[in-house]
Amino acid sequence: MTDAVLKSLTVRDFALVQSLDIAFAEGLTVITGESGAGKSILLGALGLVLGDRAAADTVRPGAARAEVSAEFDLTAHAGSCDLLEEQALTDPDQPKRCLVRRTVSADGRSRAFVNGTPVNLQLLRALAENLVDIHGQHENQRIGQRAVQLALLDDYGVEPGLRQACRDSYREWKQAEQAAAALQERLRQRDDRARLLSYQLEELEALGLAPGEFEEIEAAHRRMAQAHALRATVTACLENLEENGTLGRSIRQLDGLDDDHERLRSAIEVLRSADDLVADAVRDLRAYDESLDLDPEQLADLEARLGAVHEVARKHRIAPEQLEAHMQGLRDELAGISTDRSNLDILTDRAQSQRAAFLEHAGLLSKQRRAAAKSFAQAVSRCMNTLGIKGGKLTVGFAAAESEDGLESTEFMVTTNPRYPAGPLGRIASGGERARISLAVQVVAAAKSAMPCLVLDEADVGVGGTTADIVGRLLRGLAGHTQVICVTHAPQVAALGHHHLRVRKDEQQDTLIDPLAADSRVEELARMLAGADITEKSRDYARTLLHEAQSGALH
Repeated sequence: MTDAVLKSLTVRDFALVQSLDIAFAEGLTVITGESGAGKSILLGALGLVLGDRAAADTVRPGAARAEVSAEFDLTAHAGSCDLLEEQALTDPDQPKRCLVRRTVSADGRSRAFVNGTPVNLQLLRALAENLVDIHGQHENQRIGQRAVQLALLDDYGVEPGLRQACRDSYREWKQAEQAAAALQERLRQRDDRARLLSYQLEELEALGLAPGEFEEIEAAHRRMAQAHALRATVTACLENLEENGTLGRSIRQLDGLDDDHERLRSAIEVLRSADDLVADAVRDLRAYDESLDLDPEQLADLEARLGAVHEVARKHRIAPEQLEAHMQGLRDELAGISTDRSNLDILTDRAQSQRAAFLEHAGLLSKQRRAAAKSFAQAVSRCMNTLGIKGGKLTVGFAAAESEDGLESTEFMVTTNPRYPAGPLGRIASGGERARISLAVQVVAAAKSAMPCLVLDEADVGVGGTTADIVGRLLRGLAGHTQVICVTHAPQVAALGHHHLRVRKDEQQDTLIDPLAADSRVEELARMLAGADITEKSRDYARTLLHEAQSGALH
């Protein structure tokens, strides 16, 4: 009998539990108790410490937080020790011990610790999946799912390392494939952008707008468009300046005065300067008047040029005066676009390499599965008959389905009556038959599994009498190489346990758990046999069950 991997479970303020300290041992441990006493709560607490989702309602009413701790002995489990060492979680004082703790506050927030160090749930689950396998009452429904069936077959006859290698290569292949596709899309977008920039530059260069040209032609157009009005105003001003000789007459009159007063002389000089300035202005106005071109063809050309500039600016959604800077910006962006495809080639090669690795691993996996399927089906079929499904038979069917689990999916086909053809497990079997077939599959798979600890919640549901004896015998045999913890309502199963724990409620309705010695175990088995009306006859039968179990009659 192998040593126990799960050594203890400590529960504080979890659901109906105020405080529990439970020690577990090797072999088969049975957990019994009246309905509603809280047996399944223990499995919920164990599930929490193994990484299940936390919820605020798991905290005992009135408590600030729930806390669950589990101690594992990893002496015989090098893989789990390696995981702790890789994550720097090994306890230097006891390197083969692993203490896992989980807390849940009243608001639903949770924290997890391994050997006192905070960890995330992903790591907690990675550690737990190699140590404990919990099969709850819902397993009877799950066994109809193809993914569950494939996992059970793999537990029976496939190397765990090969399964993991297949998953890893598949995931790496898909990651490289996705990265290559994403890079290819980015390169396509770059190419599209480069083509757009080239087209826009060609359009701008075809316009041929010289630096400062827009401002020049806009001013020329504005001047030519209002040439008539400008010329009329200039002509009127020239007439006024040329016809009005006020300054000249004033200068002549003042110059004829016989007085050398400096103020008078100064005024005359200023007037003469003003007269010269007016003459200069007249000359400039005449030259300006002559520059005003009234050529309709030139005006039309300017208007066409301005129209072309405004049209291009509108298409680019910028002001015309920004076209030059915009064109330079497009040139700079186009020059900066890299379409280097070397990384794409690297990713594509990596994806092809990982796909080849996946196909290699998946091919080996398929061979192991198909080699194991026959003996697995025969073993389950024998177990089904042992559990009372006379003539029952299970076969394993395969269908092509590429995934991280390999190249095929699995479907369990069952016959529960030799007169009828085989059909899918989920449709053929009744509820009671499905429970027994589920147990048969679990026992056969676990018999070759490397799983150190198997936890079963009422695996004997729907069976009794002789069949319950058989179930207990199967579990006891399984416990020869795997620690088995089983919640049961069947006294025949409970009698076969190497260890017996009873769950009960105290006067405050808190859940308690007690390890049972021989006398207390007789009383508990008698209660399970007779209910509340325990008699000496039921006690005698309980003693008989225990005696036969301990003497090996039921082995």
